[in-house]
Amino acid sequence: MSLARSLASVGGFTLLSRATGFARDVVMGATLGAGMLADAFTIALRLPNHFRAIFGEGAFNAAYVPAYARVLEQQGPEKAKQFSAQLFTLLLGSQVVLLLLALVFTRELLALLAPGLERDPEKLAHALFMTRVTFPYLLCVTLVTLIAGTLNAHGRFAAAAFAPVLLNLSIIACLAVWFLFPDAGVAAATGVLIAGVLELALMIVAARRAGVFAWFARPEFGADVKKFFTAFLPAVIGSAGVQIALFADTIIGSMLPTGGLSSIYYADRLYQLPVGVIGIAVGTVLLPEMSRRFAAGEDARAYDAQNRAMALTIALSAPFFVAFLTISDLIMAGVFQRGAFTAEAAAQSAAVLTAYGSGLLAVVLIRSAVASFQARGDTFAPMIISLGAVAVNVALKIVLFEPLGAPGLALATAVGAWLNVALLVALAARRGDMRPDALLGKTILASAVASAALAALAIFGRAPIAGLAASLFPSFTNEAALMALATLGGVAYLAALAGLLLALGVRPGRLRPLRRAETKPE
Repeated sequence: MSLARSLASVGGFTLLSRATGFARDVVMGATLGAGMLADAFTIALRLPNHFRAIFGEGAFNAAYVPAYARVLEQQGPEKAKQFSAQLFTLLLGSQVVLLLLALVFTRELLALLAPGLERDPEKLAHALFMTRVTFPYLLCVTLVTLIAGTLNAHGRFAAAAFAPVLLNLSIIACLAVWFLFPDAGVAAATGVLIAGVLELALMIVAARRAGVFAWFARPEFGADVKKFFTAFLPAVIGSAGVQIALFADTIIGSMLPTGGLSSIYYADRLYQLPVGVIGIAVGTVLLPEMSRRFAAGEDARAYDAQNRAMALTIALSAPFFVAFLTISDLIMAGVFQRGAFTAEAAAQSAAVLTAYGSGLLAVVLIRSAVASFQARGDTFAPMIISLGAVAVNVALKIVLFEPLGAPGLALATAVGAWLNVALLVALAARRGDMRPDALLGKTILASAVASAALAALAIFGRAPIAGLAASLFPSFTNEAALMALATLGGVAYLAALAGLLLALGVRPGRLRPLRRAETKPE
């Protein structure tokens, strides 16, 4: 499968995941609102996801995909399957131990990572029960990550990209019958647990059909496994560094007044839409592609693929960046303001979304930038850079928490992301591991000019569009205004971008990622 088709597959299913996630959050907003139950569920969902990000997706993929691709390329499928089976056994054992510890010491875990709950015994009780329900999800989804990495190394991305859809559908289904549970928060937590089992079953079936599923094997610490852990341990530290900042969000956020954590959650969910559909999707496809190119000695093609991926990322993310900075209040009102989600909750979440949005472009570029290092098996340099950015991030959270509240935490995250990507690009360029070309430069210029035009439209066109929406759809004014402005803005941005690219001598189709059939970079 070509990189273009792989990216389309990942992007398409990731878009479906984000769409169902959007529906999930709308249902959650209407059912849970932005109060005590929503705060408790947010903590219960965050804790296993923090550990998943440390031991699973980020760190494990960074070390496993290049290592598996190397074994597959140099030693063949059987050795690769044996390598995968050994790591499956080790990963399962470690996750069982972690799960048992988390279930036994849940209260202590909450006291450490959400100390503000001690001020509200009712919220603490809800969070304690929900966390014990959601934490087994970590075991399932960590194994999902390993199987997904194996499939990705074989150019199969669809099942892994579709798996998160099951989480969204499971939570929606449980919330639809929340009256069967003690409360809506417990219903949502049960949906998370069910989703973990469904995701793992899906990935096992997909891997079996692809003929690459590896079950248990006695771990033997041979050269390949040792190389994996040599790359994995720095990646864990690096991923832990990023999660420290998110842990700080949870720790400090638990001290916010009721509703503070919820406003961060709902803003983050919208902010993660372009991050997942664009940044993570591109990075997921780019890493194994660059790994294969470097392993085959095709360095020029690896750099070309990276430049096209970064150009596409910037072009597609720029309109979201503009929207989050200019109409965040309309976005939150149009998407969530109904049922238990009040106008006050929408306004609070909008302020957080604006702060998050200021770092959007940096966040979506990190996965593409770090591929320069990870594709060559270097997880140490990104680790050091990540830890430095996290130190700044956490320091800013502490400084901004009191004067700015929840938006201060989001703003600190944005600053940390910009520092992270800037250092990654600077070091990669200095070492010759990133080689920006004319296509990337022209795309940045065209995207910047088109974004300025879009910002003008959002600022000056909002009032007349809102007035028209109020007269035509008095019961759905926010929704109609948001849809009209988004549609008009999207068409205007794409038209301006395409025209500017053509004026600069770049066919918009050139932004497609590199195809394997090509023999040299254009």
